Amino acid sequence: MSTHFWGEGNIGTKPEFKEIPNGNNEPYRLLRLNVYFDNPIPKSDGEYEDRGGYWAGVEVWHKDAERYSELYRKGMRVLVIGRMLMDKWEDDKGVECRAMKVQASRVGILPHRVEIVVMAAQERSVPAPEADEPE
Repeated sequence: MSTHFWGEGNIGTKPEFKEIPNGNNEPYRLLRLNVYFDNPIPKSDGEYEDRGGYWAGVEVWHKDAERYSELYRKGMRVLVIGRMLMDKWEDDKGVECRAMKVQASRVGILPHRVEIVVMAAQERSVPAPEADEPE
């Protein structure tokens, strides 16, 4: 069972990229982020107090996950959209563990603490005009 999710938080650790073999097909590509989703409540002095924030693992399954792993950084403020799922696994002692995780469809970088943005060159869908043709 899952539920729709969107939340704003800070990436807490270096992003982790994994490539999972898929037979003769393209491998699956996974980016894992550890995000602290805070709940800032304004105080009377103008400052904020975090009440009820929590950590959650965020998974991004995408063909460009490796490139994304180079964009996201620890401390970056992000907006995560996706669905919340219960993750189950066994630890090294065989004890079943559970934790909530987010399977993200989108992870947007918010401008907090970003100094510069450099855009990649845009691919042209139509050929450039010839030198002797007017534009």
